[in-house]
Amino acid sequence: MIVLGIEGALGEFSAAVAIDGTIVAQTARGGNVALESGLTVIDETLRAAKVRASSLERIAVGNGPGGFTGLRITVAYAKSLAQAWRLPLVAVSSFDTLELGTELARCLCIVTGRPGVISARFRDGDTVARASGPIAEVLGAVLPAPDKRPLAVIGASEGVLAALAEARFIVEARTPLVTPAAAAVALAGARAHPSASAHEVRADYGEAPAAKIPSLTKATPRR
Repeated sequence: MIVLGIEGALGEFSAAVAIDGTIVAQTARGGNVALESGLTVIDETLRAAKVRASSLERIAVGNGPGGFTGLRITVAYAKSLAQAWRLPLVAVSSFDTLELGTELARCLCIVTGRPGVISARFRDGDTVARASGPIAEVLGAVLPAPDKRPLAVIGASEGVLAALAEARFIVEARTPLVTPAAAAVALAGARAHPSASAHEVRADYGEAPAAKIPSLTKATPRR
């Protein structure tokens, strides 16, 4: 399967092409590239992979949570290209992007939003909890009481690590195994089910605007 992955929610804009589970080309740019020349980055990546749009079998896009502007523009790019090229579109969450390849049974994954605000997903076996908001409130909502087991943490900022240490968690800070983020999106997107329509793909901003922080969620079992 030939997949184009694009991602702009996690701090930089990146594109990657995966062919049968192998990344054959990837490009990552920082700054305002997602706004100014994201389509150029996508074109450069396809050329580097020696893949034409007509050869693609699907597009995968990181749909957040993450930075508002980069996420919004990237999802718009993906939906427009999927419709123009008549390709299935797959949405891949930032949490799945950051955790790809780690195969951790117990993990806290963090996506940073505005200063002091995060989105977090905690997994422990079949239990999954997610919340967005101020650091202390989110950690209190998704995490159980600390115990002697190390807690694997991916994507955390220094503020989150400091808060976990203060709460007496034994932290194992991990870094994403697959970079740039679009490479993880492309690989994960090859295995996921595409949306019935590109119109169904929505950006997951994680949090409400600054004037309104959403209610924190409680742990719920997987279905």
